[in-house]
Amino acid sequence: MLRPGANRRWLLRGAACVAAAIVAGLLTRDWRIGVTIGGAVLVGLIVHTARRQSEVPQWRKPSAARRRTEAQLKVMQRFGYRVLHARRIQDGNGQIDHFIVGRRGAFAIDSETWDKRLPLRNKLEKLYHGRFSKNERIDEALAEARNAERLISAELGREIKVRASLAIYGPSMPWDSHRLRGVDIITGTKVRKWLRSGKDRLTPEEIDEIYAAAEKVLPARY
Repeated sequence: MLRPGANRRWLLRGAACVAAAIVAGLLTRDWRIGVTIGGAVLVGLIVHTARRQSEVPQWRKPSAARRRTEAQLKVMQRFGYRVLHARRIQDGNGQIDHFIVGRRGAFAIDSETWDKRLPLRNKLEKLYHGRFSKNERIDEALAEARNAERLISAELGREIKVRASLAIYGPSMPWDSHRLRGVDIITGTKVRKWLRSGKDRLTPEEIDEIYAAAEKVLPARY
């Protein structure tokens, strides 16, 4: 409520809920149904707004895939996972959309929306989206994770592993996650499940150390 423009947004939501409640009540001639419909409209508006919120201002409009992954990672933060968004590689190319470290290890996730009308196929260690090869994009994600791994290891003075992945929204996939060319290809809605599949076992102290090192050597992109 203290954010700029919040009062206006809540007034508009309230007006929409009241209007929906009145219309539903008049049509059904039951005020209880009207109140229920009004409440449902309010919940729907709140959920819709929450899904559009992001810590990275540049993601609030154009990048639905990144926002959807970010929303899943907010849940994981309640279980001790530490998260950095939109991080660039200091002496390399590309950007890591999400860097995560938790008790199951360190992870780099890039989030993308691909055309849902085109199927995904794995053929001889090559990923095709329709007839288009996505191997170059997979190799980019792997290079970003390896660069992050190298920089963080140098900062800590010991070797760590960063697991590379692409979270894909849009096309249906025959798997929740599939490892290809060193990168996990994840169904976008299954990011939380994939994070829990990590085989590392990090202590809270190790998590804090890796997070602090990543925050230092992977500066914010925006």
